[in-house]
Amino acid sequence: MMLKLLALSLALLTGLLSSLAQATVLQRPISLDTGNGELFGSLLLPKSDAPVPVVLIISGSGPTDRDGNNPDGGRNDSLKRLAWVLAKHNIASVRYDKRGVAASLAATPDERNLSVEAYVADAVAWSRKLAADPRMGPLILLGHSEGALIASLAAPQANAAAVISLSGSARPIDQVLRQQLSSRLPPPLMVRANELLDSLKAGRLDPNVPPQLQVIFRPSVQPYLISLFRQTPAQAFAALKMPALIIQGSHDIQVSVDDARQLQAAKPDAELALIKGMNHVMRIVPNDMELQLASYKNPNLPLAAELGTHILGFISSLPAR
Repeated sequence: MMLKLLALSLALLTGLLSSLAQATVLQRPISLDTGNGELFGSLLLPKSDAPVPVVLIISGSGPTDRDGNNPDGGRNDSLKRLAWVLAKHNIASVRYDKRGVAASLAATPDERNLSVEAYVADAVAWSRKLAADPRMGPLILLGHSEGALIASLAAPQANAAAVISLSGSARPIDQVLRQQLSSRLPPPLMVRANELLDSLKAGRLDPNVPPQLQVIFRPSVQPYLISLFRQTPAQAFAALKMPALIIQGSHDIQVSVDDARQLQAAKPDAELALIKGMNHVMRIVPNDMELQLASYKNPNLPLAAELGTHILGFISSLPAR
């Protein structure tokens, strides 16, 4: 009986502490009129008498929303949970739905009009909005997966204090796709996939897409892929003049540790944090494909503890501006 009472008391205390933490954090919707459509996001702002650091969180590829969820991949709430880790340590954040995605769908409803350049311009516009807010201190751009490229390209224009690349590729994305597809497609279909990649890399549309490849190469997404394949992530990262942190999990099935090492080679003064066992959605998961895929659809799995440790340590070490 005593053990049951103790367990109940601990559970109540944990709930109380969680409620108190949320009570000291302002949660509210936030929007941005870009002049070319309105974007919608979420603000977490710890209550403070002085300006606090603010992290602009940029989500990954495709229809991934502000919380890190993707209708094609499942709900895992990775970016939402990360925002709360920051908030509980006196760091504000804004995470937003990219144009054409979720609440920001109306900003660009036709994906044929999407481009990397538009995503970069949006990140810069968000940054300027935050810089004008007297409650905000130093601005850090944090990009996850493809969002790491957007963060790297936007940071110089955004006058960011720092950049965090989380599971970001160093290689051009067409090279990443070739590697990923080569292990999943039968040889005849891989030949056609390579032809499509060659055309898009050269800036040419190719409407003749086999049904099995429509999800990746459908004609409506090809203009975006052309804009994406023009970019060299390591080159964009190398151009950064501000402090940078590279975080990569060893069990990421989408981006490799080699990519993280290439990013650091491109910018040797960047910090590199390799987290053993962490996967692409920031959870500690064995190198088992079934368990990996299941983690993409499980919002209850805790984030890798080292992830918060590295990010919080990096932000706390930034020089005063």
